[in-house]
Amino acid sequence: MTMTVNETANPTAQLTATALTELVVSIYRETLGVAELDEQSDFYEWGGDSLTAFRITARLEEALGAEVPVALVFAYPSPADLADVVHADFVQA
Repeated sequence: MTMTVNETANPTAQLTATALTELVVSIYRETLGVAELDEQSDFYEWGGDSLTAFRITARLEEALGAEVPVALVFAYPSPADLADVVHADFVQA
């Protein structure tokens, strides 16, 4: 599932937690170049570094229309954990 920013003023308004998790998994897969990543995969175990973290947050910011601090990738290294925090902070807010 590929998600893009829609034309609404708040592209995250109708984004479900599941859809956000799928988006984050997709971004991890593309950015880390590992197709077999899942929602519980660890950013560090698959070779993530600071440059990769910035790429992930840039992709999320583009898709969500909201600034996502790169520190969140380091603090919540699995796509599921990152998606939970982003959903709580940016979607439900």
